[in-house]
Amino acid sequence: MTLSKNAEKKIIKKIKRCQQIIFRETGLEFSGPPTENVIVCNAGIATGLRQEVLVDAVLRYGVSLKDVELPAGKSYCYLRFYSSQMAQAALTAMNGKAPLGQDDCVLLMAYCLKPPTTKSRDAQLCTRGLPPGLILLPDFIDEKLELELIQIIDSNDEKELEGNLKHRRVKHFGYEFLYGSNNVDKSKPLEQSIPLVCNQLWDKLQKSHPELGWHVPDQLTVNRYEPGQGIPPHVDTHSAFQDPIISLSLGADISMDFRDTKGNHLTVDLPPRSLLIMSGESRYGWTHGITPRKMDVVQMNNSLTVRKRGLRTSFTFRKLRDEPCQCQFHSLCDSYKKRCEIRSKHLRENAAKLELENVHKVYNEIAKHFSETRHSPWPRVETFLRSLPTGSVLIDIGCGNGKYLALNPQSAALGCDRSDELLKVCTGRGLNVLQCDCLALPFRSASADACICIAVIHHLATEERRRQAISEMARVLRPGGRALVYVWAKNQEANAKKSSYLRQNKHNNKPSGSEGDSPQETIPAVNYLLDSMLPIHTNRTQFQHQDLLVPWKLRNEEQEKKATFLRYYHVFEKHELDDLCRAVEGISIEESYYDQGNWCVVFRTKE
Repeated sequence: MTLSKNAEKKIIKKIKRCQQIIFRETGLEFSGPPTENVIVCNAGIATGLRQEVLVDAVLRYGVSLKDVELPAGKSYCYLRFYSSQMAQAALTAMNGKAPLGQDDCVLLMAYCLKPPTTKSRDAQLCTRGLPPGLILLPDFIDEKLELELIQIIDSNDEKELEGNLKHRRVKHFGYEFLYGSNNVDKSKPLEQSIPLVCNQLWDKLQKSHPELGWHVPDQLTVNRYEPGQGIPPHVDTHSAFQDPIISLSLGADISMDFRDTKGNHLTVDLPPRSLLIMSGESRYGWTHGITPRKMDVVQMNNSLTVRKRGLRTSFTFRKLRDEPCQCQFHSLCDSYKKRCEIRSKHLRENAAKLELENVHKVYNEIAKHFSETRHSPWPRVETFLRSLPTGSVLIDIGCGNGKYLALNPQSAALGCDRSDELLKVCTGRGLNVLQCDCLALPFRSASADACICIAVIHHLATEERRRQAISEMARVLRPGGRALVYVWAKNQEANAKKSSYLRQNKHNNKPSGSEGDSPQETIPAVNYLLDSMLPIHTNRTQFQHQDLLVPWKLRNEEQEKKATFLRYYHVFEKHELDDLCRAVEGISIEESYYDQGNWCVVFRTKE
């Protein structure tokens, strides 16, 4: 196909426009003479271009590709050839002619110098191998057993094999896998149990991988995939099935996609007769799925090629679970989410009582020791206080031992706290304080120029109560008044830097592990209200829960032993404090930042 001169001019003009946009975004340098690198300027992941379609189109012209990269969320992509001659052949044949763009628009292509070296996280992960806990055993069975297993399925009534799924045929043994809930009904076992021939698999696995603590499955799902069929990304329900999950691939190769909650993506090639064992993190912390398409792009002889899919049958074996899952991969764990729902309901119903027992009474008990550990002002709080104009009225809500009340002698500072024992410390220092609850401040509306609330509202047990505390601060501020709020952050390593809270534990001065690698502490507790609902945090470790009890160990001088008091905390996710403030009418966020394990906000009332 040859372009007319007029069409060629339009193509060149469009390419130049695309180059300007891409240069502003990436700084990519383009080339007039042919190079080994080609950029497709108007097609990528964002336009629906699939890698296997692009590769298949390129390979038709007898050239070899070295690499393809489709940056996530972008409408352009990169092709790397083994020589500039190959790149020239592909570009000459496809530029302005190949209808692979959005709505069948032709591709706009150009030579470029070396593309950005920042490979996607997907590519970085591929160089590290399989997800943790994933075991792939090629040629786990021979062709004879493969044929025997397929014949068992083929001998079933064809209607029975089809099941109730639109996109593939499926059959269950032992228990029916309920796709609506990704669960099983234990009260309704099926007549057909797992075929006895499968026992050969367990005997072999027990010998080759005894470290898995092997159990014989009692549920089997057989899926038959025609070319072009797939299954959406999913994780086998934590509460329904034990670890591991086993998948046997029969008949044809397939590429399976694995994704974790951090955005990492890895494609694992499953050859016929291979056994895939998803255990540990790969079972609990990664989703797996098969993209519906008729071809897979695979690496072969140091280059990319396209492999057509064939008829594939998978045997997925599971063992039913009798108890809730206790894994540490909370974002994908339905057992954990259910516990959180129950815990949240319990917190709503018992918020005031919890705060009384595990905040107010505790601080009265530990007031003297607590005060001894709170003497140095935080620099950014001090900066805020010293910025107040002379004569400003300041209220310190939850003032503790009053360490901030005398920092700016040019302001009129008043402190308030719920703990009478901490207030005694303040009065002993000659400070102006009173006792009150931060949910109902005893001050006139619009009576203060500034408020600070440092490490207080994370002791409130519900979102409604935390929002009420912010509303009370806004109410007592004059128009244009400012408030500074600090709360503990769940992530104590924000901005790639460990907080001082973590650094005090020498065991934390090493690379972080996987999600949930910090153990929870089991200790005898004083004033422990919701012992069956709230986890007890291990001090000086990364937080694994938002609602928890944090120990304070106080030495009993008479008995020479320590008593442990448990303080309730709701530690904040990133942006959670910002959202809380935005939900209050009449204020605007002036500044939001992270400071030594705390999320912090400065807000101002409307004038």
